[in-house]
Amino acid sequence: MNLLAFDTGTESMSIAVTRAGQDGPRLWQLDAPGGARASTDLIPAILDLLRQADVRLEQLEAICFGAGPGSFTGLRTACSVAQGLAFGAQVPVLPVDSLLAVAEDARASALGAQGSGVITAVLDARMDELYAATYAWDADGAWTTIQSSTLVRPEDLTRPDLPAPALDAPWVLAGNAFATYGERVAADSPFAGTALRIPALPRATAMLRLAPQLIAAGHTVAAQDALPSYIRDKVAKTTAERMAEKAAAGGLKA
Repeated sequence: MNLLAFDTGTESMSIAVTRAGQDGPRLWQLDAPGGARASTDLIPAILDLLRQADVRLEQLEAICFGAGPGSFTGLRTACSVAQGLAFGAQVPVLPVDSLLAVAEDARASALGAQGSGVITAVLDARMDELYAATYAWDADGAWTTIQSSTLVRPEDLTRPDLPAPALDAPWVLAGNAFATYGERVAADSPFAGTALRIPALPRATAMLRLAPQLIAAGHTVAAQDALPSYIRDKVAKTTAERMAEKAAAGGLKA
């Protein structure tokens, strides 16, 4: 498959292109700073990577983007770029669950020797909260959702009910939340002490590995139908909320 994938939903920008060939698929990838820079850097970086891979937009079988949850601005950037490129080239769009991409990134980087397993993916949602979801993969590398995306305080993250084969397996946590929240992540869960923590991001290379299964399952959409998944409907705290938190932190009654 000729595929393009990119994610700008975190502070990193990740882009990857795979091109089919007689000797198997070849991969080109770029990981760079994202955030505010993504809105200006993403399109030039995509076009440069396509040029390196010698793949034209119209030769792509799908354009994959990290659909969220994640940064509001980053998700809108990725979605609008995917729509624009796909509409002009008349190719389908594949919105990829960003937390599933985190789980796949962790599986490939740290758990590849395991034939199957379960991962709870967590991304920093800011405002003292996490985006979290739990997924299982089998021996064939196919993923299923155990618990869909939700918004939770770091301490309140808990291990969901798992299918029988995974009941005795260690709880695997993967994502970018550990640097910010440390031991607060899942602190109130009885499984916290045995949890395995793996740094991971919704990298474009992970999205490319997920793409064949998602495409086969019919998850591609027309450019105009591609949408980000925000989860949260609020992007900032009010002045009153910030003052109340400041007062509580100082031991005052709000």
